[in-house]
Amino acid sequence: MNTIKEWIEQVHENAVDHGWWIGRDDTKTPELLCLIHSEVSEALEAFRDDDKESFASELADIAIRLFDLCGGFRIDLEAAIEAKHEHNRSRTYRHGNKRC
Repeated sequence: MNTIKEWIEQVHENAVDHGWWIGRDDTKTPELLCLIHSEVSEALEAFRDDDKESFASELADIAIRLFDLCGGFRIDLEAAIEAKHEHNRSRTYRHGNKRC
C-alpha cells in the first residue's frame, strides 16, 4: 500500500511524463487550483445525481490533481495533514459556532 508521499511522487511523475509539467511555473498555480475546483464541482454533480461510481471517481480525480500540485511544488502533504489535524483536534466543539 502506498503512502501519501509515494502517491504524490507517482502521480506527479505521470503528469510530467505526459507533458503536463515543464518545470515549476508559479503562474500556473491559479490554473492548477481551478482544476482541483472543477473536479470538486464534478463530484458535486455526481452526488446530486446519486451516481456513486462517478462520485468515487471524481473524488479520486481531486486527490490526483492535489497530489500532482504537491509534487510539483515539493509540498510534504503528509506532514501538512498531520500538523493541521493536530491543530483541528485542539479546537473547541464547532469552533466559531459555524454550520457545516
